[in-house]
Amino acid sequence: MEIIKDPSAQEEKTPEPGSFPSFGSVAVSDQTPRDPETEKKNKALRGRMFVLNEMVQTEKDYVKDLGIVVEGFMRRVTEKVAFLFFMGELEKCVEDQDKLAELFIKHERRLHMYVIYCQNKPRSEFIVAEYDTYFEEVKQEINSRLSISDYLIKPIQRITKYQLLLKDFLKYSSKAGLDCQEIEKAVDLMFLVPKRCNDMMNLGRLQGYEGKLTAQGKLLQQDTFFVTEQDSGVLSRSKERRVFLFEQIVIFSELLRKGSATPGYQFKRSIKVSYLNMDGQVEGDPCKFVLSCRGSSERLTLQAANVDIKQEWVRSIRELLDLQSSFLTGNESGSLSRQASSSSHSSSSHSSTPLKPASSTHDSPAHKPSKHQEEELDEAECNGLSSVLVMQDYNAVKEDEICVVVGEKVQILASNQQNMCLVYRPANSQSPAAEGWVPGHVLSSTQ
Repeated sequence: MEIIKDPSAQEEKTPEPGSFPSFGSVAVSDQTPRDPETEKKNKALRGRMFVLNEMVQTEKDYVKDLGIVVEGFMRRVTEKVAFLFFMGELEKCVEDQDKLAELFIKHERRLHMYVIYCQNKPRSEFIVAEYDTYFEEVKQEINSRLSISDYLIKPIQRITKYQLLLKDFLKYSSKAGLDCQEIEKAVDLMFLVPKRCNDMMNLGRLQGYEGKLTAQGKLLQQDTFFVTEQDSGVLSRSKERRVFLFEQIVIFSELLRKGSATPGYQFKRSIKVSYLNMDGQVEGDPCKFVLSCRGSSERLTLQAANVDIKQEWVRSIRELLDLQSSFLTGNESGSLSRQASSSSHSSSSHSSTPLKPASSTHDSPAHKPSKHQEEELDEAECNGLSSVLVMQDYNAVKEDEICVVVGEKVQILASNQQNMCLVYRPANSQSPAAEGWVPGHVLSSTQ
């Protein structure tokens, strides 16, 4: 692939065999315009063509590398289809460049496979290290110039490349005076996907947590703090902790292999959001805030690296606690509101409903309802609603969706033309009750 350093010079270059001949002529006049504004626009359009050309060519190289992994290392071809769908549609954008942004927005859910890939990346690193001799033999057998580790990092590099190329595409589109609203949406989307990928890689390295992370809602924040524990007036020594804030739980972990390129985290403790209290201010230090568990005298003081991180965490936690409080206030009318939502949410758009905290007769986060209590709750919540089993795990992608796990029973409140279902998930020993959208294909047939 020819690398053109100056997009504006591309017009004068003779297209090579296999290149896109239309790139040199689309929206560019044969005569050099004398008007400075027209010349500026044409230069920006040439920049757009250059960026799209690079995206298509590098996508071909990327899929070719994935083919080596699938056909050479994995000895089977089924997975390759998952990556070819995007390349085919990307090539069509050469003829209609305005469809590029629409392509990324359209495939938002399918691009979520990169997030799942990153969640499993730490596991693949362990397997490759464990069987390094075997993979080296395969490398020699298929005459590959790269190792399996080099290939497995390429999807992570690719998701970052999408973001960079879309930013350049937006820059040239803006300079050309084109409508950039859809392109900005695509850039925002591809900013979130790499962030989620990074979050998932860190979660994949969390050891010792016995619950199901997929049942704790979306990961909202993660960062490193110095944490001081105080119980009955006794202060502990400040310790460095990696803290993960989910919709339904806060997890504290200890950093392992500090300084390594692949750090690990050892689970230390957790607080369910339904039992969480927060003091957003600590006198004398603007970077500190306090978390505590209702029913316990223990207080955890978290010191952030700077004020911005602290304020962002306090804002996120306060929003969660406000949602919890609003549901507690309206708890008596909860059943009626759920029945009303079954008719009001039948349109194709999603409507977000906050999490409903679990009710308990014991004021303790460790309380686990008996099997009889869970069955009673299940029967009561199913009255008048369709009850189905979850057939496969699903991680929430949008704000109005929830995570579900194989084997859980949920009630369908509504569905739409996109085969999305609004469901209610009763409280269980792992997480409080929740209501939100999930894809219909992860659910069994209505019972």
